[in-house]
Amino acid sequence: MTMKFIKILLVLAAGFLLTSCNVTDNTSFAPSLSTTTVETTHEQTVSQTTDAPTESSGTTHTTEPVLLPPVETEPPNTDYEPAFAGQTRVAGVATTTPYEAKILTAELTSPWAVAVLPDGRLVVTEKSGNIRIVESSGELSQPIGGFPPVDDRSQGGLLDVILSPDYNDSRLLYFTLAEKTAEGSLTAVARGRLSDDESIVEAVEIIWRAIPYYDNSMHFGSRLVFDQAGNLFVTTGERSDLATRPFAQYLDNAYGKVVHITADGEPVADNPFINQDDALPEIYSFGHRNVQGIAIHPLSGDVFISEMGPRGGDELNLIQAGKNYGWPIISYGIEYSGQPISGGLTVKEGMEQPVYYWDPVLAPSGMTFYPYDKIPEWENSLFIAGLRAQHIARLVIDDNRVIAEERLLSDETQRFRDVAASHDGYLYAITDQGRLYRIG
Repeated sequence: MTMKFIKILLVLAAGFLLTSCNVTDNTSFAPSLSTTTVETTHEQTVSQTTDAPTESSGTTHTTEPVLLPPVETEPPNTDYEPAFAGQTRVAGVATTTPYEAKILTAELTSPWAVAVLPDGRLVVTEKSGNIRIVESSGELSQPIGGFPPVDDRSQGGLLDVILSPDYNDSRLLYFTLAEKTAEGSLTAVARGRLSDDESIVEAVEIIWRAIPYYDNSMHFGSRLVFDQAGNLFVTTGERSDLATRPFAQYLDNAYGKVVHITADGEPVADNPFINQDDALPEIYSFGHRNVQGIAIHPLSGDVFISEMGPRGGDELNLIQAGKNYGWPIISYGIEYSGQPISGGLTVKEGMEQPVYYWDPVLAPSGMTFYPYDKIPEWENSLFIAGLRAQHIARLVIDDNRVIAEERLLSDETQRFRDVAASHDGYLYAITDQGRLYRIG
């Protein structure tokens, strides 16, 4: 056991002792936050950190995070015990480098994903079936269409968007959508070219479908990321219904999976089930509930996903080829009725444990690693948009373990849907209520 790990355990123990002594307001342990309001045509400054290190510290940040009591002080929904120390309710951490959060626009309509164009502008999907391009000033383009019909009921619609690795030459965008047909709907991956005049997405084609079709409007999952080889990881959900929930454990369908496909939609040649007769060859991992976040660590190349649990039990998972992540057989959550899931199992041989879980829930959606040094403390941190929790979670990860957690913009009372890191060193975040934030 390393000295560093022992130090982390001691800080965690101190944090739990503090919370057991009726410490319910953790703001006293965080840097002071001042709020200023500056209204302009398109943007509004909503908050800025102002705390600076004491003179004795001598630096504006430290390589090792200064660990604080855990940020979560509410009682959990379950009485389950974690499988290992630091799997939930880790120490808190607070950013001391000054930063601002600005509302660039509040006029988006049900936005679902945000991606950064090479020139620094943003492309945002809206669930109804179009995209918007957002200028740095916050000015919005007219709705840009060209997509097949989408099922935009409830959790469906036009969902994720990412740029092709060769976007500068091809102008190709990749999307996920809830495809609408007479048979029902499913998660589909499509691509199309943003026209030179940016008035339409041209030649849109669906390259992969998460079969089978099903007539409901829930748990489409639906995030995309390109790996270093130019192949796509795609996440799906198990469509929510009790009838479809078990499909996450079966390899003959694409529900509750992470899949690995080429840029043309074909299975990647070294996928784990490529030669298995009863399995879809594009499956990379299985046993997932509803995966609305995926990101690749900028240093290690490891693939992480954020996975929505039921009542309690939201998960951060490290994805490995061929592994089973347990849903619905094991879970750290319970049914919305309060009943246990599958008898209350949280651990089972042959099934992977989450790297981290939240109880009560974060309702994690889009996420990104921050590979820049504009805010040095944030470098290589993982940022996750929280819906129900109404904040952005920053996770400090060391050796594939979460060692600290921070909450950003928790005073905004917004359902954060997606967050993206830009080459200008800013984070951009969208909310269900139609806001776009620039943070940094």
